[in-house]
Amino acid sequence: MPQRILVLGASGYIGQHLVHTLSQQGHQILAAARHVDRLAKLQLANVSCHKVDLNWPDNLPVLLQNIDTVYFLVHSMGEGGDFIAQERQVALNVRDALREVPVKQVIFLSSLQAPPHEQSDHLRARQATADILREAGVPVTELRAGIIVGAGSAAFEVMRDMVYNLPVLTPPRWVRSRTTPIALENLLHYLVALLDHPACEHRIFEAAGPEVLSYQQQFEHFMAVSGKRRWLLPIPLPTRWISVWFLNVITSVPPTTARALIQGLKHDLLADDTALRALIPQPLIAFDDAVRSTLKEEEKLVNSSDWGYDAQAFARWRPEYGYFAKQAGFTVKTSASLQALWRVVNQIGGKERYFFGNILWQTRALMDLAIGHKLAKGRPEREYLQTGDAVDSWKVIVVEPEKQLTLLFGMKAPGLGRLCFTLEDKGDYRTIDVRAFWHPHGMPGLFYWLLMIPAHLFIFRGMAKRIARLAEQSTD
Repeated sequence: MPQRILVLGASGYIGQHLVHTLSQQGHQILAAARHVDRLAKLQLANVSCHKVDLNWPDNLPVLLQNIDTVYFLVHSMGEGGDFIAQERQVALNVRDALREVPVKQVIFLSSLQAPPHEQSDHLRARQATADILREAGVPVTELRAGIIVGAGSAAFEVMRDMVYNLPVLTPPRWVRSRTTPIALENLLHYLVALLDHPACEHRIFEAAGPEVLSYQQQFEHFMAVSGKRRWLLPIPLPTRWISVWFLNVITSVPPTTARALIQGLKHDLLADDTALRALIPQPLIAFDDAVRSTLKEEEKLVNSSDWGYDAQAFARWRPEYGYFAKQAGFTVKTSASLQALWRVVNQIGGKERYFFGNILWQTRALMDLAIGHKLAKGRPEREYLQTGDAVDSWKVIVVEPEKQLTLLFGMKAPGLGRLCFTLEDKGDYRTIDVRAFWHPHGMPGLFYWLLMIPAHLFIFRGMAKRIARLAEQSTD
C-alpha cells in the first residue's frame, strides 16, 4: 500500500537514489534537505521538494503532518569542526519534532559499529544519533551498513581515485582491516522493503554484501575489474594524519569527509546480516559485479542538470575524472534586484569582459596559446545569453533567468570544469554567488586545481563584488 513518506537528507548520495526508487513504487514522497534544487529539476512523479535546515527546523513539524514513515539519512561528515556535536543537535531537533508530531516509524541509515573503545568520531556520532532518535517515542529501525559500492559513495570514490591516480599504492596498515561491502542496489532494496515490515518497537539490522574483504583485497579486486594494474605496498605507518594527508593529495573526495572516513578504517567492521536476510531475502551482488555496475553508472555523471545535459560536456568526460567536484567561489549580499543582477551577469565577455582581474584572464588565455591551443573570441551581441552561446572559449550550458547562468570551461587543462553564477532572493537582500566546479583528471588535475586556487579565490571575490556594484548602480 502506498505510504506518505518524508525523506530527510534527500539531496545526498543515498537520498537521491532512494527518492527515485520510492517514486517509482507510487509512494507520496516529501523530499527534504538544505539544497533540493537539483532534485526538484528531475520532476519525479509523486515527489515534492522542501528546503529544510535541521539545525533550525522551523518547518519540520508541518512536514511531519500525516507522515507514515520518516527516512533519516542525514550526517555531518562533510561539515568539518565538531561534527559529533552537530549530529547530536540535529538528532535532538528531529526527536523534539517527532514528539510534537509523531509518525508510525523512523528508518535510520547508520554505520556498522566497532567496540566502544575503538570507535572513531564518525561511528560515535552515528551511535549518538540513533540513541537520541529512539527517545522520540516512535519505533526506530536502525539499518547499519559498511562500505557501499556505488557511484558517489565516498569510500568507493577514495579507492577509485587512488587506483586511477597513483602508479604505486602505499597505504598505511589500515588497508588490512576487513569489512563487508554492500552494493548500492542491495542496500536500496533493504531500505525500501522495510516499509513492508513496519516496526512496532526499536530494532537494529546490519546489512552486508556476500563477501568479507579487507581494504587491500578490495583494491586488488577493483584493479582487476578496471584493468588498472598497480603495485600495492602497505607501509607500517599507522599515524592518522599521514593517511588524511595522503587522501587529500590524491582524491577529489571532500577533505572533511575523507578525514572522518579514515578514522573508521583502523578496525574490522563486519556485519551480521542473518536477521535482515531472514526478514528480507534477496540475491546479493558480488563485489566485482558491483564495481562493474558502478563504473558504468559513473559514465553518466555529466548527463545531468548541473551540466545542462550538454552533449559536448558528456563527450569530454573521461572515466579517470574525479567523481566529486572541487569548488571555489565567493558570495556577496546586495540590495540590487534580481532583474538588475541578471542583466549584469549576462554582460560577461562584453565591455566589462569578466568584471574583475581581466589581465589574469588574458594571461590564462595566453597559456593556452603558448601550447598551440587557439581560443575563440567574442560573444553574441544580444543582451541576454542563450543555451549554446559561445563566450570566448566558454559555452553557455545552463540558463535559468534570474537564477543561474553556467558556462562550460573551454581552455586546455587536465579535467572538466564549469563556472556558475547563481542568484538568490533572500527577502531583505539578494545574493550573487560566483563559483567554479572542477573534476580533476588524476594527480595533474588535482595539482592544477591547487595551483589555481589562490587566483580563483581572488578573482571570484572581485567578480561577485563588481557584479553586485554594477547591479546596484543600474537599480539606482
